[in-house]
Amino acid sequence: MKKWCVLFIIVLCSLVACSNDEETTNEQDQEEPEEIVEEEPVEPEEPEKPEHIYPLTGLEAEEDVTDRLIAVMVNNHPKARPQTGLSQADIVFEILAEGNVTRFMALYHSHMPDRVGPVRSARPYYFNLANDYNALYVYHGAADHIENMVQSGAVQGLNGMYYDNDKVLFERSTDRNPPHNSYTLFDGIYQRAEEKGFSIDAEYQPMTFLEDESVEGEVATDISFSYGNNSVRYQYDETTEKYLRYSDGVQTVEYADSSPIQLDNVLIMETAHQVIDDEGRREIDFNSGGNALLLQQGKVQDVQWERNDGRIIPTKDGEPVPFVPGQTWINVIPTSPGIDGVELSNTAE
Repeated sequence: MKKWCVLFIIVLCSLVACSNDEETTNEQDQEEPEEIVEEEPVEPEEPEKPEHIYPLTGLEAEEDVTDRLIAVMVNNHPKARPQTGLSQADIVFEILAEGNVTRFMALYHSHMPDRVGPVRSARPYYFNLANDYNALYVYHGAADHIENMVQSGAVQGLNGMYYDNDKVLFERSTDRNPPHNSYTLFDGIYQRAEEKGFSIDAEYQPMTFLEDESVEGEVATDISFSYGNNSVRYQYDETTEKYLRYSDGVQTVEYADSSPIQLDNVLIMETAHQVIDDEGRREIDFNSGGNALLLQQGKVQDVQWERNDGRIIPTKDGEPVPFVPGQTWINVIPTSPGIDGVELSNTAE
């Protein structure tokens, strides 16, 4: 009898176990398959705009920029080449002086070199530009009537004639002959400006700059024109994505180490020039606007130039054409032959 009881219990346990296994199997069969959730693609984050930029280059600054612009008259006579400090200028204006020789006005803000030069004498259309940009104007010498204009307040200027070789604002080099050997020392500019009661602080609105988009225009990587006997050429370097400059067939470089001048924008603007005296001095129209060529990223655009809040900018249909962030060279040429005399070609073909 005990034997049958034990057998009955074993059979009963087996039936219960089978029943549990069947229920478990049925529950598993009834479970719905897990829902597959498709992850949405992650869009790349847009790069953050810098909090502070230099107003003439659009390049990032570490802090709010309050230093005042400095404009320096730089000699471009063949005996003054190569010059010192042009590679660090935010903007360089190249304009005819007397004859067919140009002179530069270099604007400094994002970089302050140790010295710049050789420095040359003032001309009204240069210091008027400097005043429009609210810059301190550094020059060496001027005709009496021009110096009277500066001293009467046409611009806040520092004349090397009063500081010649003082080793604070100006220094004469021994490797060149006058008048091609006077250099301004940047450590002394703000010091001498404050001594004259000039402000060394200023606020500037940034110019219009490209962000990520490419520029428009036709491909042109080799550009040349002349100021009478003085020829200028720009070649686009696809490796650096910058323009190299040549004057009378010789590359424009830094005097100290022969490093090349490299530019992100070149604006060639035509405007009326008029000789006004027997010395060949000129008046140049910086108010009326006119035709221009804008070189950027190996391309050329036909644009207009305008004076906007005192500053020269390229426009299309009355709207500013953005600059590529970086350094700019502005060539001011007479209307005859004007931009029609500029030769454009594509050396990459």
